[in-house]
Amino acid sequence: MQPTVRLQRERFDAAAEAAALRRGRTDVGAVVTFTGICRGDENGKPITALTLEHYPGMAEAEIERHVAEASQRWPLLGVTVIHRYGRIEPGEDIVLVATASSHREAAFAAADFLMDFLKTRAPFWKQVEQAGDRNWVEAKQSDDAAAERWRKPKIGDAAE
Repeated sequence: MQPTVRLQRERFDAAAEAAALRRGRTDVGAVVTFTGICRGDENGKPITALTLEHYPGMAEAEIERHVAEASQRWPLLGVTVIHRYGRIEPGEDIVLVATASSHREAAFAAADFLMDFLKTRAPFWKQVEQAGDRNWVEAKQSDDAAAERWRKPKIGDAAE
């Protein structure tokens, strides 16, 4: 399996990317996709745009590392992760995670794992523009709590 990881300013076609994962294959029984979209409001206030910045080189390497981990945890036949950066307006796609497997359980779990990673550990920074005001978005404890479920216990950790 050769995963696809792309960071880009340009828009992407989520349906075409998902179709590419199964094109010409009969071993794929499930493709799960998640597309994150820029909302038009944040905490009840209209959003003009989001600006996403990343650490070039490091961001791709970190995403590839987590794709490799997902591939070790679940029997995946294909993975595509596309994350945009730059200025993104409401209604535009921000991120795509697509996973392919013979069975749905693995495809769902891997997509969920990868999104939790992207929300909490990938080197991206988000700035929200509202009515001419710009603010950097802080990490959310709820996102960290969701990602914690994927942590593998280390030797010496108490059994749960």
